[in-house]
Amino acid sequence: MTDSVVIIPTYNEIDNISDMVHAVLQLPKPFALLVVDDNSPDGTAQEVRSLQSVYPDRLFLEVRKEKSGLGTAYIHGFKWAIAKGYDYIFEMDADFSHNPSDLIRLYESCAKEGVDVVVGSRYIKGVNVVNWPLGRVLLSYGASIYVKLITGMRVHDPTAGFICYKRRVIEKIDLDSIKFVGYAFQIEMKYKAWLQKFVIKEIPIIFTDRVKGQSKMSGKIIKEAVLGVVAMKLRSMFKKN
Repeated sequence: MTDSVVIIPTYNEIDNISDMVHAVLQLPKPFALLVVDDNSPDGTAQEVRSLQSVYPDRLFLEVRKEKSGLGTAYIHGFKWAIAKGYDYIFEMDADFSHNPSDLIRLYESCAKEGVDVVVGSRYIKGVNVVNWPLGRVLLSYGASIYVKLITGMRVHDPTAGFICYKRRVIEKIDLDSIKFVGYAFQIEMKYKAWLQKFVIKEIPIIFTDRVKGQSKMSGKIIKEAVLGVVAMKLRSMFKKN
């Protein structure tokens, strides 16, 4: 059994999921892969099932009843991973915006350098984003500055979704207390880890916008992040996290 599991939430990722499964599970470092699918109408879950015979004991699928948000999908996956005994738990997108080969770099940093959380960062060395429109880059980069100002957390890419957590970090965070369900979930997880004094490191990656499928970004998700960060900071000031 491998010590590492990659969690990939999906909704309508039929164009990407097969290639992503092969890319992750054919890496020289063995990973397990858990797909948490929100009952995609395009057949994403069925495609994963068809590949489980190719990767027995390393490819897993959890299907939820409906589309319930990125954050709750990851929490579902975290609880599954802890129950199964994995020591290193990864977050990753299904659309190849994250390069699967970088999983090895995240793992080595987390496993060998005494780091608790390793973030694949778009902004630790300049702006490493490919094929995003300027407005999206400015929104994302501006959000990182905003989060640092509000929270005091010195993470250059707090909204990043390419991450390795040591098991003890996930065990320490009260997952049922997580408030955000959209991309702000990424901010909240890092913030709670930071409040618990876990060591967070960023390593540079190149983020490439999806070629296939549709982005899940929406105005509601942006509003959650902008307003929610202030509320998150205030909650942390009045209670133990």
